[in-house]
Amino acid sequence: MNDLEPLAKLIQALDPWRGKLVFIGGWAHRLHRFDPRANQLQYQPVFTRDTDLAFANSEPIEGNIKDALLEHGFKEDLTGEYRPPVAHYTLGDDSSGFYAEFLTPLGGREFKRDGSRDATLSKAGISAQKIRHLDILLVHPWTIKLEPQHGIPLKSPIDIQVANPLCFMVQKFLIQKDRPPEKQAKDILYIYDTIELFGTLLEEFNKTWNGVIKPELGDKLSDRVLELSKSSFESVTDVIRSAARIPQDRKLDPAQIQQTCQLAFEQILFA
Repeated sequence: MNDLEPLAKLIQALDPWRGKLVFIGGWAHRLHRFDPRANQLQYQPVFTRDTDLAFANSEPIEGNIKDALLEHGFKEDLTGEYRPPVAHYTLGDDSSGFYAEFLTPLGGREFKRDGSRDATLSKAGISAQKIRHLDILLVHPWTIKLEPQHGIPLKSPIDIQVANPLCFMVQKFLIQKDRPPEKQAKDILYIYDTIELFGTLLEEFNKTWNGVIKPELGDKLSDRVLELSKSSFESVTDVIRSAARIPQDRKLDPAQIQQTCQLAFEQILFA
């Protein structure tokens, strides 16, 4: 399946809520390539089947997103013991098809008063998972114009909200300790590829960090980002070596990943 076709169906289904939803995760990284400021890279972006969409749980959302997805051919798959259950909205074969899921920030305690985990939220007809440190991905999102010339079968150009690439990288540091080694390696690759994609914007990223993201995080979390950005790239680690082995269409030198990221974050976070 050409996954740009189901992406177009998803965008069309969610058109009334474009101002409320932000593309995050792996698809945000792919969509970053359509920004006119992005460098033209010769390799393919990291593949992901799932499309993650985030929204602020405190903001009212009118209408019924689930009904709109069903009308465009998506199917709701509910799993797990949470109430409401975890939901995937799939298009195509369950084992290899395209699917979307909705996420919203988890603030405060992880458990409710009755002892159950505060893991999901029902809003606008859909079930969304609550995720710690997701709120930073809703800060200062970029608007990217998608056009038919990008290979996405849309009838006309359409603006969507995509996670700010610096927030995308910062969140990788905030969730690092909760990720298994293979996920940490993939996150390192995402960070490196994002720096390659927007290497000309490091000065702009520095202004965004100091003027927007750092104040939003507060001292404790921003200090954690500074610490982890240094420790993650101060030397070539097993995680970086694993990251270098992930791409199948290019050969990466672990030292290149380490040095590129180290120099970039020195300019972004410490300048």
